Amino acid sequence: MITLYNTLTRSKELFVPIEEGKVKMYVCGPTVYNYIHIGNARPAISFDVVRRYFEYQGYDVNYVSNFTDVDDKLIRAANELGETVPEVADRFIEAYFEDTEALNCRRATANPRVMEHMDDIIDFIQVLIDKGYAYANQGDVYFRTRKFDGYGKLSQQSIDELKVGARIQQGELKEDALDFALWKAAKPDEIKWNSPWGEGRPGWHIECSVMARKHLGDTIDIHAGGSDLTFPHHENEIAQSEAHNDKSFAHYWLHNGFINIDNEKMSKSLGNFILVHDIIKEINPNVLRFFMISVHYRNPINYNLELVNAAKAGLERIQNAYQALIERQAIAVDVVSHHEVIDAINAILSKFEEAMDDDFNTANAVTSWYELAKLANVYNANTSTDLSVIERFLEVFGIMSDVLGVDLEADNGLLDDEVEALIAERQQARADKDFKRADEIRDLLKAQNIILEDTAQGVRFRRG
Repeated sequence: MITLYNTLTRSKELFVPIEEGKVKMYVCGPTVYNYIHIGNARPAISFDVVRRYFEYQGYDVNYVSNFTDVDDKLIRAANELGETVPEVADRFIEAYFEDTEALNCRRATANPRVMEHMDDIIDFIQVLIDKGYAYANQGDVYFRTRKFDGYGKLSQQSIDELKVGARIQQGELKEDALDFALWKAAKPDEIKWNSPWGEGRPGWHIECSVMARKHLGDTIDIHAGGSDLTFPHHENEIAQSEAHNDKSFAHYWLHNGFINIDNEKMSKSLGNFILVHDIIKEINPNVLRFFMISVHYRNPINYNLELVNAAKAGLERIQNAYQALIERQAIAVDVVSHHEVIDAINAILSKFEEAMDDDFNTANAVTSWYELAKLANVYNANTSTDLSVIERFLEVFGIMSDVLGVDLEADNGLLDDEVEALIAERQQARADKDFKRADEIRDLLKAQNIILEDTAQGVRFRRG
């Protein structure tokens, strides 16, 4: 049974779906005015793992993640680039897919865009006005925050606490400083749409409420995103959606922790703003994903090259154990003497599942993966191996790889068949007493971090 930490209740709860066997999940996506940064990559990876584990446990997951393609940042970027807002959005949506697919994130069931839902947004706002939860003023539309009973329940702040420091900015036409914009009157040279209140565009918060309802219904199982979205974005989503629908908006709220860069908050002013598009040119995206999941999704994570290299070394240990199993599979035989090893493999898989059942604890799940690799290495040291044991090892390695989304194929330059060909050439060179060529091949393999081992079955290799 899966338990998850619900930000709404500040406690772990047993997951009970609205509809048996199905999960309706909404994850706040990026504002597509630039390439995504490493902070955007964390929720993409974290909640991809959540989705994968639900699917592994047999759930049908309807996974929706939006693109914010209308926003002040997009308008500013379009002006700077001399392009239209849709052109900027299209370009960086394509870049988003390139980057997240490199990180082995599965595509969402749906990726709705704000510009595709403008009529739905206008209709949604009109209902809020009709019910007295919103009001128009000179082309702007605001939500009456105080009218919604329970505002602040997600961030656990009271109205009295929130009003301290709340101000009405110049040009805003609010009744109350706590009210927030649902629709913004058009400014000169901005992208705009017609509405009952005049030309304009939607506020940020209303967009997700509308797209979640459109694609998942009035009430959803899980709403997820970065912890920085808890307030005000997700708080405002709850207020709008529940005022509109007269129903609970989401049963469970999941939030991932922040990423720091060398123990400092990531920001452009500090010069440590890292784009995924750039980093995966230098760091294998498979390693970057493994690094991310090595920490529980709710905990903060500190990014630096030393820690990434440690993750790389850990992943290579797992990959090397897996590769050794593949090689041993070819010479394993059917025997019936190693059933206790299969029991040990199954026990490790149970520990892996227990970790994932406990609020998707990938850190502990990775520890189980290390245990599996260690057991595999010990077993592979035997002179004879049972084919059924090897196959069970490979099956469980595959389960963990699929759930965590980490590729088991090592990316170390030479492909396995190329290594085998070089080893054969080296053996022939030694037989022909062409020691110069044999040494050249040895040095080439060493440079690729490939270690040769003499065994009773001949020369084997492993990636060190």
